[in-house]
Amino acid sequence: MLSQISERKMHRVRWILTSLWLVLIGSLLFDPLTPWLTEPNQSWSPFYIDPTVCIQVQGKCLLEQPYTLAPTIFWGAIVPSAIFILLIFGHELWRRICPLSFLSQIPRALGKQRQIPRTNPKTGVVRHELAKVQAASWLGRNYQWVQFGWLYVGLCARILFINADRTALFIWLAVTILAAITVGYLYGGKAWCQYFCPMAPVQTVYAEPGGLFTSKAQVGDQQITQSMCRTVEADGKERSACVACQKPCIDIDAERAYWDNVTQPDRRWLYYAYLGLVLGYFVYYYLYAGNWNYYFSGAWARQQNQLTTLLDPGFFIFKNQISIPKIVAVPLTLGIFSYAGYAVCGAIERQYRAYLDRRKQPVSPEIIQHRIFTVITFTVFNFFFIFGGRPLILLLPLPIQFFYEAILTGLSTLWLYRTWQRSPERYDRENLATRLRRQLVKLQLNVERYLAGRSLDDLSSDEVYVLAKIIPEFNREKRHTAYKGVLQEALEEGYVDTASSLEVLQQIRAELEISESEHRQVLAELGVEDPQLLDPQQQRSKENLVRLNGYRKALERMMALKQRPDLLAQNSTTGLRQREQTELRTLRRDYSISLQEEAEIFDNLDPEHLTVRRADLLLEQLQNSIDRYRALNYATPQLDPTTVSVVKSIVKQHKRLLVIGLLEILETLDRSSDLATKNIAARIASDLALLHSTALQEVLTDRSRWTLSASVLERLNVPTDDNLDRPTNYSPAAIAVHLESMLSEPDPLMQAASLYLLDLIAPNRAQAQVLFWQNTNRKLSPLMQEIAEVVSKKSPAKLTDIPTLEKLVYLSNSDFFSGVYSETLIELANRSSVKTYSAGELITEQGDTCRELLLSIEGTAEIHYQQPDRQVRIAPVLPGYILDELEVLSHTNLANTIVATTTPTRILALPVDMFDDMFDRDPDFARRVLDLESRHLQQLIQPH
Repeated sequence: MLSQISERKMHRVRWILTSLWLVLIGSLLFDPLTPWLTEPNQSWSPFYIDPTVCIQVQGKCLLEQPYTLAPTIFWGAIVPSAIFILLIFGHELWRRICPLSFLSQIPRALGKQRQIPRTNPKTGVVRHELAKVQAASWLGRNYQWVQFGWLYVGLCARILFINADRTALFIWLAVTILAAITVGYLYGGKAWCQYFCPMAPVQTVYAEPGGLFTSKAQVGDQQITQSMCRTVEADGKERSACVACQKPCIDIDAERAYWDNVTQPDRRWLYYAYLGLVLGYFVYYYLYAGNWNYYFSGAWARQQNQLTTLLDPGFFIFKNQISIPKIVAVPLTLGIFSYAGYAVCGAIERQYRAYLDRRKQPVSPEIIQHRIFTVITFTVFNFFFIFGGRPLILLLPLPIQFFYEAILTGLSTLWLYRTWQRSPERYDRENLATRLRRQLVKLQLNVERYLAGRSLDDLSSDEVYVLAKIIPEFNREKRHTAYKGVLQEALEEGYVDTASSLEVLQQIRAELEISESEHRQVLAELGVEDPQLLDPQQQRSKENLVRLNGYRKALERMMALKQRPDLLAQNSTTGLRQREQTELRTLRRDYSISLQEEAEIFDNLDPEHLTVRRADLLLEQLQNSIDRYRALNYATPQLDPTTVSVVKSIVKQHKRLLVIGLLEILETLDRSSDLATKNIAARIASDLALLHSTALQEVLTDRSRWTLSASVLERLNVPTDDNLDRPTNYSPAAIAVHLESMLSEPDPLMQAASLYLLDLIAPNRAQAQVLFWQNTNRKLSPLMQEIAEVVSKKSPAKLTDIPTLEKLVYLSNSDFFSGVYSETLIELANRSSVKTYSAGELITEQGDTCRELLLSIEGTAEIHYQQPDRQVRIAPVLPGYILDELEVLSHTNLANTIVATTTPTRILALPVDMFDDMFDRDPDFARRVLDLESRHLQQLIQPH
């Protein structure tokens, strides 16, 4: 692929193209050769002026004189070539050869870029970081409007000033080059290309989601993709030079950038208005001259008196001049056409949506917008090439002209066919298949026998999923491991976050048969292994990951080179240290590395230090969980105790995972022979014992699982008073702070219960949270949507106002479902129903077919047991009691009669067939139920 052409080769290509471009610009001021080719007596030249031909402009023959070919070549060959490259070869070629982009990097090559001083608040040390356009700044939010505005101004300037006037064109291009270099000095990365260049809107329209022959960044294991910024080491190896100047970045993954923005209003304006702008630009030549010959002859690029016509009539329609000056008519025409393009395309979009609604065809907004954008690009590309380059093409023999048309039409049609089939789902599937492929390689499975001589890299995304299903060695444990690796990669790159991961990874979960509960389990494991990975405050992105990895690799390479004997022999220790400091400063500047980022990277270079840092983070999380648990024990009358119990149960599960993670770290550190490392392990053990000895002793009960030294075990077994269930004296405001923090946890049940409790104790804060979600269009789970809607209308809400949460609370508090994963509980709640009975009413009758599992949630009832001696034994039923679990599990008829004794008596009914589905899909749930029933049967058969 073109993206894999070495940077050294492309650097030479850029030098050649830029040099030729600068020569062409210089010829605008001095060109003794090409005017000779255009003289009337040079009839052998295809560019000569034929004195017998009259090119009419507003009814008068245009006076023509010998001219320089530079403007004709620039407008007739270079600009159309750029459009052709963008659609056919994509941005990955154009961005790597664009002379203006190349010139904008001069300050970077010279090491003369603007830097911003940053002061370390702890040490007072001042360091400088590369300046970048901030996403939250005015330019970061409005750059697309700025670029489209420059494009509009540029096209107006073409018609009015610079199409044919060589001096004006030279000044325009020179100012543009100086602007690009200035932006390259002011901001790091490809700031000119990303935020200023008027060609960027053109690139967006033609090059996204990808050119006809563009490589796919989401497929394969290449570290440097598409037109990513890169640099060449002294040994010839390439490394990323990305500074994450824009997110998402078209240079790293054009299709991802496309799908991330496809439904944004500014993207709609860009496509719709660009279509109108291109139409208006070419139509104006007809409106001005009164004929098409003025444009197709190319006379507009050699018109000697262009600047003197600015105040002449700007329109010649139906052989009549309209007295609007050309300097007004041009921007007016292009503005009207741009707005008309936006309005007409918007109307077509509405009609298309209405058509799909009438046909009852469920199509996502992304696909609708994508299809419209695809048709617009195909249309405007072919319309452009009806005019673009036409003055030069018409000079060629007729067969070549037909061949030219056939090539353009064929390639654009093939692009239309391929692009029409793209979708976010297809992109995600390819992306996740690549991640799965990497995990299969890591697992070292024997896959060669299934590939018939092919490699894993040769497989399509669908083939990778099929392969994963047919490998016998790819058992459930390995599926879990592979999925964990995929999820970890996706989180590290910012491809998903904890809130969106369940939905985004739905396809691969289905392929690997990973349930929602297993997904949450994997999330919890990753949170313990890398506490920062699930931190919602961390703004992760692939661009940042590429930037940090580039710095890390450059740093590792620099450190490795310093260990070479030849370098050490040539340099004194002092000199070497000074040079290291200089190189470090240069690397920090080039990659725009902050103090915190540098500290984390240096920590990660030392595995032991990284392990200790992770332990400290887990201890901090454990302390936070303990504080949450204690806060929930505060006996305030506002809080519903049954809902509090749900949240406490989830917090308790999380504490157990944290303790297990800390013990695993202790095992690693304890195996070291280094005395300092053993001291660190002893310190962590003491801190863990002081924090939570109860959960610690529960985990340590299985001694065979842990291999810890006697000294560490002694510290872990120090008795402490950590009775977390003792009532504590937390203020309502402090409890509200903890509840707000739990709203960002990945567990949906914890989120829902926390929002409900927050509404009870601090209604204003709950409503403010809901309003914030609405204003930021945060995507909430159906459960959270239900609660948020109730809270926004009625505060404080009652549990009965939120049916799904009420069912979840009762399910979670029952022994039968205690400890079941949240997703399983949510599915049970969604498929269950609440039935209400009056006193004396039959709930079930002996001999009836068992169709539902019944859970008492309010009121009381009585079970009438039929004894062998025909006597009836009556037992009371209280809320939380399961009425008929044995009949449900054994699929037998009901053995007893149940009667309601109070009004109302409310029963939660769960269909029997649902349990069969749950047992098949969630082995953990099946194990929990069977274990509970085994203990129940043992209690029944034991003698009293």
